[in-house]
Amino acid sequence: MCGFVGFMGGTLGDARRETIQVMSDTIAHRGPDSEGHYHDDEFSVGFRRLSIIDLSEEASQPMHNEDGTITLVFNGEIYNFEALRATLLEKGHVFHSHTDSEVLIHGYEQYGTDILKHLRGMFAFAIWDAPKKRLFIARDFFGIKPLYYTRNTEDGAFLFGSEIKSFLKYPGFNKAVNPDALRAYLMLQYSGGDETFFKGVYKLRPAHYLLLENGETSIVPYWHNTYSIKEGSLKHSIDQINDVMRESVAYHKISDVKVGAFLSGGIDSSYVTALMGPNETFSVGFSDYEDMFDETKHAQALSEILGMENHRKMISAQECFDKLPTIQYHMDEPQSNPSSVPLYFLAQLARKHVTVVLSGEGADEIFGGYVWYEDSKAADFYEKLPRTLRKTFRKAAEALPQNRATRFFIRGGMPVEERFVGQARVFEDAEALQVLKPDYRKGPSAFDLTAPIYKSVKGEDDLTKMQYLDLHLWLPGDILLKADKMSMAHSLELRVPFLDKEVMKVASALPKKHRVEGKETKKALRAAALSVLPEEWAKRPKVGFPVPIRHWMREEKYYKLIKERFESTAAAQFFEVPKLLEYLDGHYSGKGNYARQIWTVYVFLTWYGVFFEDFERA
Repeated sequence: MCGFVGFMGGTLGDARRETIQVMSDTIAHRGPDSEGHYHDDEFSVGFRRLSIIDLSEEASQPMHNEDGTITLVFNGEIYNFEALRATLLEKGHVFHSHTDSEVLIHGYEQYGTDILKHLRGMFAFAIWDAPKKRLFIARDFFGIKPLYYTRNTEDGAFLFGSEIKSFLKYPGFNKAVNPDALRAYLMLQYSGGDETFFKGVYKLRPAHYLLLENGETSIVPYWHNTYSIKEGSLKHSIDQINDVMRESVAYHKISDVKVGAFLSGGIDSSYVTALMGPNETFSVGFSDYEDMFDETKHAQALSEILGMENHRKMISAQECFDKLPTIQYHMDEPQSNPSSVPLYFLAQLARKHVTVVLSGEGADEIFGGYVWYEDSKAADFYEKLPRTLRKTFRKAAEALPQNRATRFFIRGGMPVEERFVGQARVFEDAEALQVLKPDYRKGPSAFDLTAPIYKSVKGEDDLTKMQYLDLHLWLPGDILLKADKMSMAHSLELRVPFLDKEVMKVASALPKKHRVEGKETKKALRAAALSVLPEEWAKRPKVGFPVPIRHWMREEKYYKLIKERFESTAAAQFFEVPKLLEYLDGHYSGKGNYARQIWTVYVFLTWYGVFFEDFERA
């Protein structure tokens, strides 16, 4: 919907207005329709609007209550705003617009921070309560919308906003690479900790709010997506999924501008699209690799069956490499999920036709869709053996040549907490330590980041533990972050109907066998999708968003491009360059497939080049 940036305190004086203007200009792509600012002696905020609901001036932000003592900036959508509005009207509140934003102001007046318990939607917002000198910022349940904050400023100002890049325009912001972020990034492909790649800049966690009052900062969780399994028939699970998803999609369609859908060949986006019934769908593929990496033909076929117009674009390798600096600029932090690249072009394509799209993110995490979640009779039998016996098998297998059988015994001898760090696993930790310079080996490992999350579900089965971890680390750190940043780069709002509080209630109650049974993932969801999709789509196996980076890196042109970056002064600052070249040459010659390791390092160096070598040009 929008973007905002603000600061509290500091010593800028008369320069506050000019500063907030420059900072908000940096995120103009998030809101090209209008802008607004607010200042008082202690607080300044800038807002960029992408008009979605209530296109009138009355819906502009910053928004205030009747006497101007409470000020709001808000990014996202509150899907149950009409019901909330009716309740607040009954309690005597006076509304001046028909936008969902205004329910947050009056809801805060009525409920205080407990307004969060009444919301259904995606959001990041800031409320300035002038009489109390209180700043209240909050982020939605799943982390669909980003929200950052820092006090890493020379004048002690507290900065907050939708994108980190706006902080860099604040005079006295101390810009530096966080040396502790690289180690886990090399394993995860994204920034997994609360502290970002910019030292002293933090992400507010999903389902948390922050209060800054009387100079004191407190961060409070307000919602937990816990599991409460309820046994029942598969038919009951199917009916519940269909009912709640129809309701969620109906909410997510609410808009005063055109809405379309992202559509691949997979079940998640196909199910959402079929329930939604948009006029237009959007898909991308890769030129020269249509036989290996092209789901657009499935998207086009389903669009024809459902009576929709499908727009598609085929992307070249050159386009992807050319746009990588721009993509990393919009990401704010290095993020090497290759699917970020086609997502950028997909959003660009969609924005030519619509302002809002619905997409299928979140289904795999909440309904159990990833290959990592699969189990087998052999694995089930093995995991029932005594732990001491499995440890013995594991040690023996580690001493033997590695193959499928020995890896089974090694993995089976480990508890899930020691073998699973989420859907991305690029470098092993030992490999990451070998490739990093000593100053960058001191940060937490990926396992250090996963340990406290696993602790929250200590007594659950392995499938539930893996899903819970992905919901709290992989989903906000990778999937949702790229969805927001790549769509907003083109002033496009992306909505995710699977990630809804009520949908999560249904998903978190599903028996394990209705999530994953043997090799069948998302069992109940697939069965539910049969009510609106042809069987071919409902049962199609997951393929993700495949990108042919391993093939590109074996082309001389791109090999040389990457090699030049690996031999740069910047690379030598962070990495053991001979080790990088060993990976690159080994892949280029066909000795192994090191595409993800190479890409992850190359993306980091591209990000570093954008933000620390040539930020003004970006």
